[in-house]
Amino acid sequence: MTEDNFIKEMSKLGIELTITQLEQFQKYYKLLIEWNKKINLTSITQKEDVYLKHFYDSATIVKIINLDQESTLCDVGSGAGFPGIVIKILYPELKVTLIDSLMKRINFLNEVINKLNLKEVVAIHSRIEDFGQKNKEKFDVVTARAVAPLNILLEYCIPITKIDKYFISMKGNISREINSSENALNKLKSELIEIKEFHLPFENSVRSLVLIRKSQKTDKMYPRRVEKIKKKPL
Repeated sequence: MTEDNFIKEMSKLGIELTITQLEQFQKYYKLLIEWNKKINLTSITQKEDVYLKHFYDSATIVKIINLDQESTLCDVGSGAGFPGIVIKILYPELKVTLIDSLMKRINFLNEVINKLNLKEVVAIHSRIEDFGQKNKEKFDVVTARAVAPLNILLEYCIPITKIDKYFISMKGNISREINSSENALNKLKSELIEIKEFHLPFENSVRSLVLIRKSQKTDKMYPRRVEKIKKKPL
């Protein structure tokens, strides 16, 4: 995806990119490539691939939620900032929290935040189960992009989601994971609202956006320690 195609496809999503935003994406790409030589951030490095499979792919979250109506967002397992940094570029008024367990990635995210002059965004070094116990019902929107199986992601992400607000899982083909997540949805007092499947432009990669609403307060035992989650997932 060239930058021109990126602009056109973003317009189809209802996003008209400003000059400032385009420059931020350019800087973001350069920083990603520079840092990727030092630490493993992504196996996708060709510019056209990054614009399609990282930048555009992250932006497709707007297919399933109107972020103009939300105030706070937490990106769990943010890694190199997908989708968290991309969302912050597109919605500068949104307060964004990026969570990652590896300090090297947090250092990269802080460099991006600084060089792109992003405000109201913080990168936090933490395991999500630790962060989750300390930040219950805090965010309007929680995102996770292909971090873990859906039933495990639910236990990580639903506790920090506000009641009547949303967790969005961004994945490839999701069909197999939905059935195995029914118990987690019930235990965590949340409900599946919508699954939106589509293909990335210029190729046939399948993408799925899973919108889940938290309906009641989460039991204080969740999220459990990672050892318990892995040994006996919901």
